[in-house]
Amino acid sequence: MIISKTPLRISFFGGGTDYPDFFQKHGGAVLSTTVDKYVYITVNKMSQITDFPYKVTYSKTEKCHSIDEIQHPSVKACLQYLDIKDGIEIHIVNELPAKTGLGSSSSFTVGLLNALHAYQGKKIDKIQLAKMAIHVEQDIIGEKVGVQDQSAAAIGGFNKLEFLPNQILVNPLADYSDRLSALEENLMLFYTGIQRYAEDIIPQQIENTKSNVIVPELLALKSMVDKGFDILSSDVSLSEFGMLLDEAWQYKKKLSKVISNNLLDEIYAEAIRCGALGGKLLGAGGGGFYLFYVEKENQAQLRKGLSRLQEIPFHFDTKGSQIVFAE
Repeated sequence: MIISKTPLRISFFGGGTDYPDFFQKHGGAVLSTTVDKYVYITVNKMSQITDFPYKVTYSKTEKCHSIDEIQHPSVKACLQYLDIKDGIEIHIVNELPAKTGLGSSSSFTVGLLNALHAYQGKKIDKIQLAKMAIHVEQDIIGEKVGVQDQSAAAIGGFNKLEFLPNQILVNPLADYSDRLSALEENLMLFYTGIQRYAEDIIPQQIENTKSNVIVPELLALKSMVDKGFDILSSDVSLSEFGMLLDEAWQYKKKLSKVISNNLLDEIYAEAIRCGALGGKLLGAGGGGFYLFYVEKENQAQLRKGLSRLQEIPFHFDTKGSQIVFAE
């Protein structure tokens, strides 16, 4: 039996520049961290005394005679890609809802590939694990996804990630642990209760990228990655990080008309009235989780102002995808 544990991620700056249509021409970059909310995947050899050699349990249970029958696209693609032929049972537990902007789909693919390698008695380098997950999602499944989620989930920690054709560069902020601890204390995460499919939002953004309509906005968002990194690696006030988040959110909303709406704009406006310096919807937008930068003295007021939403406490993760049990 193998159990993998793979973190979800929060992206602060640079989202949208990690899509191939942009970074292959201009280079992409994000500033992100993984957090202590995880996707757990158990992989176990299936008993030979069974009518169904393949069993996959997530929000539903699939019992299949062959890999081709498996409906879960990532499970099917990973098993085929790694040429798993023996009967196998896979069980998935996600600590937070999927389709909410925390990169859970890619964390799942990363975690499954990590677990399947361990199941085969192999170890895999973190960068290679990220690239393999990107290949599975983009090339085999054919999903319109970027590359930051797989990279963050595999590598773990608080990093500036740079994306070039065929290359992922990692610049960690691990040496600034006191600054990161202070930042963590000023961040609040709220669930809007809206689950959305990135594929309902991303096509318009990709089309706008291809036609160069939003390239200036994406270049601005990319420049904020270095600004955010510089703030965290210096002794300037962390409030500048919060204000930079607000600036980035205003740019992000220009990428697509469906990233925000009146309800989501009202939530953001209320957060600012209650003392937040800035924030953003995580992931593609359209719902999911709002992240806000809020100084400690204003956090109680924000909780009251957004009491209709569920707050999710969190801490930064440092390890990325791990094998936590192997027997």
